[in-house]
Amino acid sequence: MKYLTMLIATATILGMAGCAEKKTEKQADFAWQADQFADIRILRYQIPGWDELAPKQKELIYFLSEAALCGRDIIFDQNFKYNLAIRRTLEAINQGYTGDRNAPEWNEFMVYLKRVWFSNGIHHHYSNEKFFPNISTEYFDELAKNTPDNLFPTEMGGKDILISMLKPIIFDPNIAAKRVNQSEGVDLVASSANNYYEGLTQSEVEDFYKKMMVANDPQPISYGLNSKLIKENGVVVEKVWKVGGMYGSAIEKIVFWLEKAAAVAENEKQKEIIETLVAYYKSGDLKDFDRYNVLWVGDLNSQVDFVNGFIENYGDPLGYKSSWEAVVNFKDIEATKRSTIISDNAQWFEDNSPVNSEFKKKEVKGVSAKVITVAQLGGDCYPATPIGINLPNADWIRKDHGSKSVTMENITYAYDMAAAGSGMIEEFAWNAEEIEINKKHGALAGNLHTDLHECLGHGSGQLAPGTKGDELKNYGSVLEETRADLFALYYIIDPKMVELGIMPSIEVGVAEYNSYIRNGMMTQLTRIEFGKDIEQAHMRNRQLIARWCYEKGKNENVIERKTRDGKTFFVINDHNKLRELFGTLLSEIQRIKSTGDFEAGKNLVEAYAVKIDPELHREVLDRYAKLKLAPYAGFLNPKLVPVFEGDSIVDVKVEYPSNYTEQMNEYSTKYSFLPTLN
Repeated sequence: MKYLTMLIATATILGMAGCAEKKTEKQADFAWQADQFADIRILRYQIPGWDELAPKQKELIYFLSEAALCGRDIIFDQNFKYNLAIRRTLEAINQGYTGDRNAPEWNEFMVYLKRVWFSNGIHHHYSNEKFFPNISTEYFDELAKNTPDNLFPTEMGGKDILISMLKPIIFDPNIAAKRVNQSEGVDLVASSANNYYEGLTQSEVEDFYKKMMVANDPQPISYGLNSKLIKENGVVVEKVWKVGGMYGSAIEKIVFWLEKAAAVAENEKQKEIIETLVAYYKSGDLKDFDRYNVLWVGDLNSQVDFVNGFIENYGDPLGYKSSWEAVVNFKDIEATKRSTIISDNAQWFEDNSPVNSEFKKKEVKGVSAKVITVAQLGGDCYPATPIGINLPNADWIRKDHGSKSVTMENITYAYDMAAAGSGMIEEFAWNAEEIEINKKHGALAGNLHTDLHECLGHGSGQLAPGTKGDELKNYGSVLEETRADLFALYYIIDPKMVELGIMPSIEVGVAEYNSYIRNGMMTQLTRIEFGKDIEQAHMRNRQLIARWCYEKGKNENVIERKTRDGKTFFVINDHNKLRELFGTLLSEIQRIKSTGDFEAGKNLVEAYAVKIDPELHREVLDRYAKLKLAPYAGFLNPKLVPVFEGDSIVDVKVEYPSNYTEQMNEYSTKYSFLPTLN
């Protein structure tokens, strides 16, 4: 899934999007924010349209949601080998500590535990850098000492051994410093703390998969997608994630609920899709995964849909291994009319893009798009979630069978509602006109950007003959997100969008341009610690686009850097010329992807996407601090409660929890299936 992770989170929290326009009285009274700590806000989302679903559809969503929650331990373990040991140790202290729970140090301990829950481990969910508890090692010892021994994980040989082992891992900044290291000139495998590789170097991993790959294979499998690579007795071997293999005890539970879901599927095709996914989980065979994807992308009639599996490779600097994630949803039929128009005209957009003709699809196949209502999030999509999805990732499936795109509108709506009145747009927008156009069109502009990014951007273009698709290595994810964003930006200001009735006026595109440049040049920097580089792929992509266009448009003053009262602003003077710049960069990024031009891609990313102007960064952080906002957000899941008559489910009710700690504790109790070390 190439997804626009957290763009709308960034948009609303950092002042890009406007307030949602379809606010109801019931939603107005809803408490959208549940908690705030460190740099994080915990929000809540609703499931509008739930009562209109048929009882069997609700039952299907309930079973799929249970499957989505059963993989929670997997993502913790994938992110770092000792995450489960740390999480369970912290949870044991939270459960049984007999000391003073009103002390300031206890509050700091709880902030650390909440951060571990949120990031699915001890590395920041966005920057990938290890974060630390704001307590001393002596206080940590005191917490453990005053917690009953029987509450701690037992696999390591007792509490004292466990605490002694974990303390340096938690407190030493030199141990497991980065979950994903993308720095130039280092061994990306050896310097990354993720649990995808053990005892290996980058060259050993690359050699292993190079030997496996079949030359000129028109339908290559996604090598390494669902396995950990380790060295045993000097031999490199794969530990496959499947029933009976690594993560088997959790995958068995996922399969249990998927099999229940298959029994109440909406139609025979959907049943076959679920059963094929089950077969893949049991075999671990990536050809089964391809069969599942081909079936899944062709299902356009089911109202209920889901993602469940090892999908995205952002957590692997080499781009082989994928994190486990899940999203359960159903189609928003009315809102989907907008995205359907876009997908129905996919060939026009492809034909009229500024990309070289040899890199365009001559025939766009199977591009579909819909707006969805999310019912449950799991794995790498929880608590921090994407707001758009485009699947599958395999280039040959996309070329031969198409892709399926979704926009998560109830999630974007929740972000909008929670961000209303934050003061962010007023602080960083140049004038009242810019603020007004954002308030008027920002919400629609953000959703349309997602529609275009997911449906058309990721689905556009084609590889040149002989290009496999993995040549861009650690720069691949950044450049792919850049490509999809540029496609969206190029078209969101096109008169065709108004002609098709997708948006009321070009002002919507103007609002998106203003927001994008403001975010790419300034407001997203609020998420970066002063003095650090940009690490996360989507943030790199946004700065790459904004800075490249700023630099290339200087002679014509396309984007102007202005100051007022000692504050910096970036103002677009010519939106049409900016569109031309977007088109020029899109053409080059597509060429890089289509030909696998690693050096050109690397040079673009390193020149524009990584480093931050320290003077501007300091100013942005100081201005932002006065607003007292948290730059990141994630969600509590609604709770789906089945209603039984005898042994049969006759309905499923929705509850909206408001206590973040309670949901985390419930999930750790109910959905914890893996050993502490894997």
